[in-house]
Amino acid sequence: MKAAVFKEHGSVDKLVYTDFAEPEISPSEVLVKVKACGINHLDIWVREGLPGVTIPLPHILGCEVAGEIAGIGSRIKVKGLSIGQRVLISPGISCGKCEFCLSSNDSLMVMGFQINGGYAEYAKASAGNIIPISDKLSFEEWAAVPLVFLTAWNMLKTRGNLATGETVLIHAAGSGIGSAAIQITRLSGANVITTVGSAGKRKKAKALGADHVINHSKADFADKVNELTDGKGVDLVFEHIGPETWE
Repeated sequence: MKAAVFKEHGSVDKLVYTDFAEPEISPSEVLVKVKACGINHLDIWVREGLPGVTIPLPHILGCEVAGEIAGIGSRIKVKGLSIGQRVLISPGISCGKCEFCLSSNDSLMVMGFQINGGYAEYAKASAGNIIPISDKLSFEEWAAVPLVFLTAWNMLKTRGNLATGETVLIHAAGSGIGSAAIQITRLSGANVITTVGSAGKRKKAKALGADHVINHSKADFADKVNELTDGKGVDLVFEHIGPETWE
């Protein structure tokens, strides 16, 4: 098969489009013909190399995989899986059995990080990590969903206990998890204040459902939030930027 591979860590020029062995599936795995793969900032970090983290090389990036089932292991007894079916591969790979996978300590392996991902014609995963999808979205649209919506949901709902009627400050509406967070917040019946860095991103944020959009390059977002909330502030801050916003 063809794949985008890197053999050593470094800049984007380390990625090479080349021939690579097609994944061989075990009796409990599923082979997916990749139709689309999301591009995530995690791909950049992995390609450049993370301190203290060693991954097997050569390596295939890509954590958000959408495609069709091309092969099913001989021992799989999972109902609802069939050749040609439209599916996602869950970015967080879990065996579903061990104490780590059954706990909430974020110990899962991630597609395209510790194991080969979707920058290829084919990818594989255990049957339990295969998620059937509808045809309501294109493969490209589905590939934009898995990791960013999982992350945003965990931050807002699991960690933040977001409730109806609350007001949330979401940083960076133009980012993957920022755009996902706007939609989840609106779905939850909460109010959205978000930040952007350009007029184009402001338009997109409004289209996604933001109530108020602050261009952080033109106004101090903290002052603007106080103004918009009559000095009350927000109930929850969706923070994923880092030192630039902590203070």
